[in-house]
Amino acid sequence: MKWTNHPEKVLLQRSFLLGITGIILGTLSILNTNILHYQAPMGPINGVSLLLQLMGLSLAVLVLRKRKISQENKEKAQKMVLVLGVALLFFVLSI
Repeated sequence: MKWTNHPEKVLLQRSFLLGITGIILGTLSILNTNILHYQAPMGPINGVSLLLQLMGLSLAVLVLRKRKISQENKEKAQKMVLVLGVALLFFVLSI
């Protein structure tokens, strides 16, 4: 089944889950880099974090591009795009 055939609520839920997982992984990577709790390479975790945030952002944009969506889902998607865009910019600049 195509991603465009799913309802808006499902896409927004997946966008939220991917985005929050990416933000948590990015935060753990930054904290580990500054505190040096684990002696592990943080490059792969940073990459996965950015990938998950980009996927969440793209799902939110996909919801916005649909033709007939409710005003509530449109507002949620706009907020999701704003939050994930700022988070992605922050994590890219913090690397």
